[in-house]
Amino acid sequence: MQKIMIVEDDEIIASTIQKHLETWNYEVNVIDDFEHVLDIYLKQRPELILLDISLPFYNGYHWCQQIRKISSVPIIFISSANENMNIVMAISMGADDFITKPFDLSVLTAKVQALLRRTYSFSKSTQVLTYKDLILNLLDATISYHDQTIELTKNELKILQILFEKSETFVSRDELMMALWQSNEFIDDNTLSVNMNRLRKKLDDFHIEQLIHTKKGVGYKLYYE
Repeated sequence: MQKIMIVEDDEIIASTIQKHLETWNYEVNVIDDFEHVLDIYLKQRPELILLDISLPFYNGYHWCQQIRKISSVPIIFISSANENMNIVMAISMGADDFITKPFDLSVLTAKVQALLRRTYSFSKSTQVLTYKDLILNLLDATISYHDQTIELTKNELKILQILFEKSETFVSRDELMMALWQSNEFIDDNTLSVNMNRLRKKLDDFHIEQLIHTKKGVGYKLYYE
């Protein structure tokens, strides 16, 4: 069951959306702690967020920007502020869609279903992972950034696949070694370091400073501003 998180200050609207989407077999959680939206997102890990612009403490633009720093989760803005500038602002902050209040629940449902389908339908013909502006193609073993494309070796592709799939957290060296060689017992620890260093040198062509971050004793993580 796919999870949806609603961040909406109007309790009636939030409850109405929740009840409607639950009839479509979605697990829907309504947020009422508007001061800690990012923390709640990290705990719940929903597959999609419905986010209003006007919220207590910080507006929806702020939370969209904060979430986009760590995740590419689909975000749909729902707002009565339907001026073009608000729509442009929402999209520029990383939103995937914008729905103006008042709206038809069937239209909202259709947009939710379409966005979830586009985001999570990883058929063999569309095995593509994204992290911010980076695109990892699992079929042709390439990574692209804007108009640049880099070819990857089998090990480099596997390393990046794991980092993309778990972009919200650090991945340990043991986990990477198990994925690459199905064992971490008889592989020289330096072998992973060699592979990682070669990959980092290759990714330097994108001119992204420290794309793969290292935290000593913890592991590796994708991140860039």
